[in-house]
Amino acid sequence: MKVKDRVVVVTGGAHGIGRALCERFHKEGAKTIVVVDVDGAKAHDVAESVGGVAFTADVSLEQDIRRVIAETQVKAGPIDLFCSNAGVGFTDGPHWTATSCANENWQKSWDINVMAHIYAVRALLPSMINREDGYFLITASAAGLLSQIGDAAYSTTKHAAIGFAESLAITHRDDGIRVSVLCPQYVDTRLIKKMKRIAESVDEIISPEDVAESVIEGLDQETFLILPHPQVGTYMTHKTANYDRWLDAMRKLRRTLIGDGVTPL
Repeated sequence: MKVKDRVVVVTGGAHGIGRALCERFHKEGAKTIVVVDVDGAKAHDVAESVGGVAFTADVSLEQDIRRVIAETQVKAGPIDLFCSNAGVGFTDGPHWTATSCANENWQKSWDINVMAHIYAVRALLPSMINREDGYFLITASAAGLLSQIGDAAYSTTKHAAIGFAESLAITHRDDGIRVSVLCPQYVDTRLIKKMKRIAESVDEIISPEDVAESVIEGLDQETFLILPHPQVGTYMTHKTANYDRWLDAMRKLRRTLIGDGVTPL
């Protein structure tokens, strides 16, 4: 897909990767860019800078997503590309247990990192199928292909997001629906501040603008898996070739991060 002259919606569009996507789509000549974020003031600022439209919305609420989609279709016409980009993480740190994330944060992770994608697709799929055209970009993470040390809720829900994207691509490609899943590793966003030590010990931290460039390339090629860090593909190969060896390597990395610390119970 070429973004030029398209109607594009970006959730989580006020900051980080979402903002960079909005700016890049504007550069590509998108017809209308709809910036959606729980931070309405910042969404308005981004929309103003790209000549777009802003919505304040909580993507964990299906009615908010339906409202955004319905009002966008009235104001701008059919949505060509929906970027379900909003995400959340509650990093506990590498020294905590796999279940130490609080129940309410597990639920928020599920609602935002998984259900928000489902809500958007559910609202848009009938009209996209009717015209046999539509594109979903789902932002997951390399954590959904590999894992994230110190944040079991993040890794688990990002795995689920990729599973849903696969199901969407398998079930509806013959209906004219295209799907890409975006899986960066470490990006210089607000979230990275919580896990900078882990990030710096693994691989390069790239900019949101680098991610946006990878997205443009991936959309042009209609590639399902968009990897701004190409090495993630190699790590996936290692994981599937020998799962036990990969788990040993991840445990070694965790020990390196926590030193001689002992996991508290």
